[in-house]
Amino acid sequence: MRALARIAATATALWLGAGVMAAAQQVLTFEELDGWSDDDQRPALTTFLETCNLLKAPEWGPPCALARDADGSTESARAFFELFFRPVLIGRPPALFTGYYEPLLDGSPTRTPRFAYPFYARPPELRDGVQYHSRQVIESGVLRGRGLEIAWLEDPVDVFFLHIQGSGRIRMPDGRVLRVGYGGKNGHPYRSVGQELVRRGTYTADQVSAQTIRGWVKRNPAPGNALLDHNPSYVFFRRLPDLAADKGPIGAMGRSITPMRSVAVDPAFNLLGAPVWIEKDGRAPLRRLMVAQDTGGAIKGAQRADIYYGTGDAAGDAAGVVKDGGRMLMLLPIDLAFASAEPIP
Repeated sequence: MRALARIAATATALWLGAGVMAAAQQVLTFEELDGWSDDDQRPALTTFLETCNLLKAPEWGPPCALARDADGSTESARAFFELFFRPVLIGRPPALFTGYYEPLLDGSPTRTPRFAYPFYARPPELRDGVQYHSRQVIESGVLRGRGLEIAWLEDPVDVFFLHIQGSGRIRMPDGRVLRVGYGGKNGHPYRSVGQELVRRGTYTADQVSAQTIRGWVKRNPAPGNALLDHNPSYVFFRRLPDLAADKGPIGAMGRSITPMRSVAVDPAFNLLGAPVWIEKDGRAPLRRLMVAQDTGGAIKGAQRADIYYGTGDAAGDAAGVVKDGGRMLMLLPIDLAFASAEPIP
């Protein structure tokens, strides 16, 4: 018994040592997952392999190594997860699911009458964890003329939503496409402009989406720009010249993420790199195995996830209306799952 207790304590320490907060956790069976047997887990296995070698706790070593031995069938992929993992419910549902995407925007490497709104590379004086200029101050031109402009867009709303998504593809006038990714932020807290519109009584909570925000700002330019400044958080970018066109944007783990198989989570509660089972309700319900490979300023809490929908306008339209409940479970290697579990009343 003492040996088992030491193993459990060691596993829990390794789990919490990854920077993850303790939260109420409960181990479930795969039979208790709604839709598990209907999902094709092969894309999730491929996505898991993209980042599994970054998981350093020893419990992740065997499943990461053996994942490559799956024979490519749905049955083999499902059997792999069922053999080495257990679903763990962290926190208390209902979850909140939203969506994000990689914008494809027209832009210019130089300022023109059409393209007049820049987005910036990280200033050299910026320090992580230290507050820098707010969005309003930066948009007023405090960085202008320093050579930090990566490109210019034709609409300040496009710049704002590029910040929200954290990555993008910029199509230049000559047809060249520039890939950009997250390069840092100004240290100010994220504040939702959608919630601010609800507070003002402009929309109800069920009416707010990325599309309604975009439309309202464009119809009301002056108060719209002031609304965007309600969020003082500001994101800086970096060029990604070596990122292939068929690869997704770079997530928080430094690897490409996969449409409809990668999610952004709160790393205070959910381990980056771990498989995550999604039971999203709403107008387009999802029952799907994904992988936690990204984070976001608005993604806070154990039952909170942002689903990556892909690149371009269609992905943006689908992602922009997602605000659904449901349930999220993390798949952990069996030893870690049982070592960290506690009953949920």
